[in-house]
Amino acid sequence: MIRVLMVSDVYFPRVNGVSTSMETFRQALARQGVEVRLVVPRYEDEADEPGIIRVTGRRLPNDPEDRLLPWGEMHRTVSAAASGCDLIHIQTPFIAHYAGVAAARHHGLPALVTYHTLFEEYLQHYVPFLPAAWLRGLARSFSRRQCNAVDTVVVPSSAMADRLTRYGVTTPLAILPTGIPLARFARGNGAAFRASLGIPPERPLALFVGRVAHEKNIGFLLDAFARAHQRCPEALLLVTGEGPAMESLRQKATRLGLADSVRFLGYLDRASALPDCYAAADLFVFASRTETQGLVLLEALAAGTPVVALSAMGTADILAHAPGCIAPPDDPQAFGEVVGKLLADPAACLELAGQARNTAALWSDEAMAGRLAQLYRQTLAKREKSATLAVQTSAAET
Repeated sequence: MIRVLMVSDVYFPRVNGVSTSMETFRQALARQGVEVRLVVPRYEDEADEPGIIRVTGRRLPNDPEDRLLPWGEMHRTVSAAASGCDLIHIQTPFIAHYAGVAAARHHGLPALVTYHTLFEEYLQHYVPFLPAAWLRGLARSFSRRQCNAVDTVVVPSSAMADRLTRYGVTTPLAILPTGIPLARFARGNGAAFRASLGIPPERPLALFVGRVAHEKNIGFLLDAFARAHQRCPEALLLVTGEGPAMESLRQKATRLGLADSVRFLGYLDRASALPDCYAAADLFVFASRTETQGLVLLEALAAGTPVVALSAMGTADILAHAPGCIAPPDDPQAFGEVVGKLLADPAACLELAGQARNTAALWSDEAMAGRLAQLYRQTLAKREKSATLAVQTSAAET
């Protein structure tokens, strides 16, 4: 059995793609003969779970969702947890990254990093008072140094691999997306979800799922939905998730005259309400240009919900030649025209829905976990070969 330590600055109950990826792989890898331990933040009073070690973090100003982990305690905890493990898999580039690299060196273990977030296009939304070009350069340099300090970098899409290569990353790159648990999203009860919100069964329904943040480009979706609403006046858009852009987006929806046609639902439980929500929708819409993969597209497809999304960065791998998906031009009016036309044509939506699950099946959690387990084995074999060669060279020299 391979024993892996995953370390991260975020995890559930903080909901994002990193948390989802870690938990999906943790469960699927167990069925592949890989034991995964986690060192992750404690946010409030989360119950202890087998294999999950929590480190209490400090709240950040103006950011109620995240925690700043203490440098010393994180290093000590990760190093102790690494004892008995075969390798360390780092999931985030903050305190957890440096603790993971230090523990790998201390214990003589290989270290992998999964590059989940495109910081080059991310920082400007949170530090708007600094020049965007300078921030991009800082993000590239930061990412290059971190990626070149480990044995292997896992990236969830070919676009992300290309971007890191342009940064000057020379560490071997492995393109390995996060898979999805198909059955979980295939059994949602859409009718019950609509009834719980008082949405008539026949009302055309579009859905966005994700962090309600500026980098998700939800403002674009609102502009597009204003156009879609002209073609299909009875249409409703649901925005699920939480984040710092919630209030500004509510105000924008009101300015666009969509106050009664856009609902912000907040966080939905991933095990129950979220699959029901996907199943309730006629169409899933997504406009982020900064995704390294775009897991929510796959979740929607697994639920049998067609996808209309921008083909940008990681989503391009999913949308390429994918039945059940449409990738309109990067223009709110053109995007909205496609959405409005589909929502006004239930038969067209049903035709796409019939193809959606076939596309999702190509991205199952079992298939992707099998590939990651194989990568772990290759990494360990490579480290063992290098160690053997070093011993032989030393013996020859003496």
